[in-house]
Amino acid sequence: MPHEVSIVEATIHQSCDEIVSNVATCKPDVIGVSTYIWNATILQKLLKQLRMRLPEAVIVLGGPEASHNAAYWLEQGADYVLDGEGEHVFPAFLDALADSTANPFPEQYIPLVHYNNAIAATKNKNLIPRLLSPIHCSQPTKHPIARERPMFHAPDPPDPYSDSYLASIGSRIAYLETSRGCPFSCAYCLSAGYGVSFFPIKRAKEQIRKLSQTGARTIKLVDRTFNCNQERAFELFEYIIGLDTNCCFHFEVAADLFDERTLALLATAAPGRIQLEVGLQSFHMPALNAVSRKTDLEKAERNIATLLLPANIHVHVDLIAGLPYETLRDFKDSFDRAYALGAHNLQLGFLKLLHGSVLREQAEELGIKCAKEPPYEIQSSSWLDPVDIKTLKQTENALRNTHNKSRFLETLDYAMSASKLRPFVFFEALGKAAPNHKMALSDYAEQIYGFCASLSGVAPIELRDRMVCDWLGMVKGKNMPAILKKPDNRHGQIFRSVQQQLGHEVRREEVCILSSGDAVFVDSAKRNLVTGLYSVGNVGK
Repeated sequence: MPHEVSIVEATIHQSCDEIVSNVATCKPDVIGVSTYIWNATILQKLLKQLRMRLPEAVIVLGGPEASHNAAYWLEQGADYVLDGEGEHVFPAFLDALADSTANPFPEQYIPLVHYNNAIAATKNKNLIPRLLSPIHCSQPTKHPIARERPMFHAPDPPDPYSDSYLASIGSRIAYLETSRGCPFSCAYCLSAGYGVSFFPIKRAKEQIRKLSQTGARTIKLVDRTFNCNQERAFELFEYIIGLDTNCCFHFEVAADLFDERTLALLATAAPGRIQLEVGLQSFHMPALNAVSRKTDLEKAERNIATLLLPANIHVHVDLIAGLPYETLRDFKDSFDRAYALGAHNLQLGFLKLLHGSVLREQAEELGIKCAKEPPYEIQSSSWLDPVDIKTLKQTENALRNTHNKSRFLETLDYAMSASKLRPFVFFEALGKAAPNHKMALSDYAEQIYGFCASLSGVAPIELRDRMVCDWLGMVKGKNMPAILKKPDNRHGQIFRSVQQQLGHEVRREEVCILSSGDAVFVDSAKRNLVTGLYSVGNVGK
């Protein structure tokens, strides 16, 4: 039956008061919330305010964080928690609320419905008997992991991309799902063990086309392993490469599943059209085996090198610190091997024990302890103590604020090479010497300079010149730190020469003279669409 539905989009950076006011404007009878680890913390406060502001509204939660931890969320004030795929379960639930004679769930699938008996009895006392297979959660109970829960395979699931939604995207990131589930069974992941269902490829192409014309700067495909079906992935990659758009498309892929035909196709993509996120997680086989992660590591390395060679695709590689059987020493080896691949981004992530994951059930047996609050990040294990975790956090801080933001890349390469430090040891030491917690970039640059200059084998003059070139390419002519400045009476003359060479005006800060006497400049009209860096040129003495 038809229902009038309004979508209220919000971010975790908005205040609860603002979000509640936006919801209240719609005068809802039912409030449905998608719940994830990234919004779970704010949701606890939000539920209380929604209950106070809209006491008669029915509050129903869905999403992985709620459905795998239903008893907790019912205690926090939700009336109902739904399992299963929302585009089918939620409308059926609304039908049940609206029509006391409706049988809300077709026989071929029976999603679990959790409810708070005390609340439901006062608001919807006639609804409960009509819900098939509810789990009664008026008292705290441990929510079972429903590995047997079937996925829906509707031939034509509803299209969420209405004209009004497409018009509202603007330059933001847009999200798209062309398949659901994952063929693998990684113990830390909630998609493990359900298999994959694919939405019709014609529909996927049409949604891609519509989103590509909205002005969105990035379209992120949330398929868990986009290239698990090689033929389908090839067809969609080919379609996206042929589009007339400036959008960037982001995919999560398994590097070892690429065949030569697809690699050759990807090499033809326009620079910046495609980003690939590759989940390697570890190079330590006992850790991968412990979490049922199956990867041909040698093939993955070869394919990543092939993807990087044309310099047209941004490649992002993921590692997970805290996997069972991987000590700090083992992880250092994984890190160095991953860094050597030369990917544009190397994410050092930390194991999270998600509700509903196999690894969370095994945590006590494995000696893994995690935070009680979302995102349930590892605090210690039988292989990593709290001091090890601190070391990894410091290393991640340095990596995230330099390499992963395309900052000081030439400087880092030079300092590591000159000092003969392995990548992990270098970033570990940098993280301890120069922790960056929202520090001004100019101040951070000075700290990096001081750290690198202290390393054995590093020449301060060479270091300064590398940092000058990095700075120009990173920030497009912002005033550089005092430690990098070197007054030269030829600056004005060279500045005018650069303007003549480029044919347009430049700022004085976009021209600098190196210790060698060579002059360098940044051409802010030329930006690398893959790295995000601006072109730095040399005008000679």
